[in-house]
Amino acid sequence: MEWTERDVPEQRGRVAVVTGANTGLGFETARVLAERGASVVLAVRDTEKGKQAAARMIGDVTVQALDLTSLDSVRAAAAALRDRHRRIDLLINNAGVMYTPKQTTRDGFELQFGTNHLGHFALTGLLLDLLLPVPGSRVVTVSSTGHRIRAAIHFDDLQWERSYSRVGAYGQSKLANLMFTYELQRRLAAHGSTVAVAAHPGMSNTELARNTPAIVRTPLTWLAPAITQKAPMGALPTLRAATDPAVLGGQYYGPGGRTEVKGHPRLVTSSPQSYDAATQHRLWTTSEELTGIKFPI
Repeated sequence: MEWTERDVPEQRGRVAVVTGANTGLGFETARVLAERGASVVLAVRDTEKGKQAAARMIGDVTVQALDLTSLDSVRAAAAALRDRHRRIDLLINNAGVMYTPKQTTRDGFELQFGTNHLGHFALTGLLLDLLLPVPGSRVVTVSSTGHRIRAAIHFDDLQWERSYSRVGAYGQSKLANLMFTYELQRRLAAHGSTVAVAAHPGMSNTELARNTPAIVRTPLTWLAPAITQKAPMGALPTLRAATDPAVLGGQYYGPGGRTEVKGHPRLVTSSPQSYDAATQHRLWTTSEELTGIKFPI
């Protein structure tokens, strides 16, 4: 049976924080959660765009400034959310950048690794104690099939200072998203009912692909109708990971079609290296050192 947004259960009384929710996959994820009754926080870098997005949604939707390229902004956003909410049921780490030219965050991290992984790692650590007491709470982190492409955790050069590959840096960040999820779930297992789950959208037609090199982007433009899906479909794996009562901690959801490019969401598997527990643990320790954030577990 195909899982659709109609299968999202009632969310009334729940609080959901969705990063990067002013457009694309994040917008669609937040829209459905709000329509199902959740109090949804759009955690976005551009608050004006966030307010415009909120105005297009039905339900209880607020906007919180969050710039994942700045640990100061992450701390400020977490403090504001803690002031406003006694609990969080869903933290959806959706925001991301892809294939960017070589740049660094305000803290000096390679932009893709700093935004996609370290920013979300820090945010989760700062908010986790608001989720731990909440029955059925979940941390959902959005990865990508890109975690399989030229991907490794380059502990000898995490910030790509010696050389730079747009594709390799993106692959590292998305592999890190999965390793973070699996290590987080291992640590959560002894702490109540909070679980960590991952998802990926397949190939979705969103603004995320704007930095794709022209040599790749040009043929994709012609092929897009056949090999990509629109944002509402791309958001379904995240929504299933966040709301399906049958979901278990440490699982990974993606499109059910051939090669996971498109289709209705189902349980999928990630690359063999993503399950390496020693690398997961090392990445966790390194991430704590880089961000200065210690988790309450």
